[in-house]
Amino acid sequence: MERVPSTVLNEEILRRLDLQTLSSLACLNRSFRLLVYSQALPSLTSLHFSTMSPDGQTLEIILGRCKGLNSLTLNCLRLQDHPLSAFLCPTIQELNLWCCSSLSYQFLTYIAHRCPNLRLLILELADKNLPDVFRSKLALMLKRCLYLESLSLKIRGPAVDANSFGSIEFLLPSTVKMLKLQPVLEQDAIRIIRTVGRNLMETEILSIPTSPFCKLQSLSLVLDIITDQLLLTITNSVPLLVELDLEDRPNKEPMPDYDLTNNGLQSLCFCQHLTALSLVRSRLRHQGAFKRVNDMGMFLLSEGCKGLEAVKLCGFSKVSDAGFAAILHACQNLKKFEVRNALFLSDLAFHDLADIPCALVEVRLLSCQLITSETVKKVASSKSLEVLDLGGCKSIADSCLSSISCLNNLTELNLTGADVTDSGLSVLGQGSMPIRNLCLRGCKRVTDKGISRLLCGGAIGQLLTALDLGYMAGISDKTILTVAAACVGIISLCIRSCFYVTDSSMEVLARKRTFQDGSKQLRRLDVCNCICLSADSLRWFKRPLFQGLHWLGIGQTCLASQGDVTEIYEERPWLTLCLDGCEMGCQDGWHFHRP
Repeated sequence: MERVPSTVLNEEILRRLDLQTLSSLACLNRSFRLLVYSQALPSLTSLHFSTMSPDGQTLEIILGRCKGLNSLTLNCLRLQDHPLSAFLCPTIQELNLWCCSSLSYQFLTYIAHRCPNLRLLILELADKNLPDVFRSKLALMLKRCLYLESLSLKIRGPAVDANSFGSIEFLLPSTVKMLKLQPVLEQDAIRIIRTVGRNLMETEILSIPTSPFCKLQSLSLVLDIITDQLLLTITNSVPLLVELDLEDRPNKEPMPDYDLTNNGLQSLCFCQHLTALSLVRSRLRHQGAFKRVNDMGMFLLSEGCKGLEAVKLCGFSKVSDAGFAAILHACQNLKKFEVRNALFLSDLAFHDLADIPCALVEVRLLSCQLITSETVKKVASSKSLEVLDLGGCKSIADSCLSSISCLNNLTELNLTGADVTDSGLSVLGQGSMPIRNLCLRGCKRVTDKGISRLLCGGAIGQLLTALDLGYMAGISDKTILTVAAACVGIISLCIRSCFYVTDSSMEVLARKRTFQDGSKQLRRLDVCNCICLSADSLRWFKRPLFQGLHWLGIGQTCLASQGDVTEIYEERPWLTLCLDGCEMGCQDGWHFHRP
């Protein structure tokens, strides 16, 4: 290393390495550690710690040596105010803080005083049941951060006060182009948006060329309910919107005159610059759906918003093939198309997809029970397709897998619950798709033989980074051996509820790097409800094995009740050990589990 010029070492080598690689390099010997601490870390301008949650001591070791950061992304699950606030400084322009379950509202004050030059701020805070304190601290922060262009504020909790963002419309900096709030009441949202529009109107009357608020181009809200009045207010007040993302979670059936209807969709025609639209009704204590929107609403939307490039629709239970097909045909620039829980969406909507001029890049059809392999064959005519998500479409069968295998740009494929077999996976394995993320969850007719045919001999095994084989009764230790040997790049593996996976699989995965040189370490592993795992298999998760593991799900297994779990925590302070049966990453990574 002494023979390498310092400029080459810094500019051409160290600056190209990510944080995890630099950390591994520092562990090799004292010379490399000195090199990383004295040259690599001080030269970093951005730091992204989103896949793991460091504690205060670790953060001090790393951030204490980073002198000129302008972008910081952190998973704050294990962090409190003091360790983190010590590293806030005026050079930071982008601050992205996730899972801030232990940060107080006082932290907003630290941001206000120490990061006056922020351009982007994303905060995910826990509800402290102190809405007045939150509003006062938020007001101070917004008054001091005068250059904000992107603001995302999310408050998490079982009973969050949806009035927390009251009066925020009077505090927003004039530079804000993107605004995301969760949760917010529909009435408060209307007031916020009307204030934006009123400022715009007053400026036009005074013949001032630009308005402080006319820069708003992206709006994302999670509400109690989406109504016609809300959409009318948005289109009348902020006509220059480029992206609109609305999600509601009603706790009861909406009233007929207080809901989204065809008229509300028609009003979106006034947003002539709109390129991305997401309308989602989630389920909260009941089956949620937009029951007052039908095909006519989709016809009006497609005719008025022909410039749409991305569309996401969830809960439109009264819309049929004609309505969804209208969007596919009218929006010639459409790249992303997602529909969830559409009861009447069938193959007919995609019948003449090959004649449509748009070049789809991402298609997601989730829990659409009438979709079959015929739709997949039509969708596969778009050779630019990169993402194909068919989760919950149970009529997908082997006959369409040959069409999928010809998609040379496909990087993500979800076949959850599909009726595919070993023969179909053999066909898929012969393709040249650069798939990085593959989900076969719940494919009950697939066995060890099918996984072997899929992963061995083709490109898929070499390129996969994430694989979900959960709820597959037909796989055993043989499949895990195949994965360990063939998938050199895999970092995320789910085998939950695979009842024939035993301790032998844990040993194979623990020694995975011995199969091939350059094999990556697993970062996330889900073995929840693998009932054949014995308590003895916990020893494979102790140091020095599984060195790169960040998240481990062992809920509903013999491993979850053992005293050795505490020892694993002590050895690996960065490891999130989930005992509750959560999905990979604890759904959204919010929960922090301790024995």
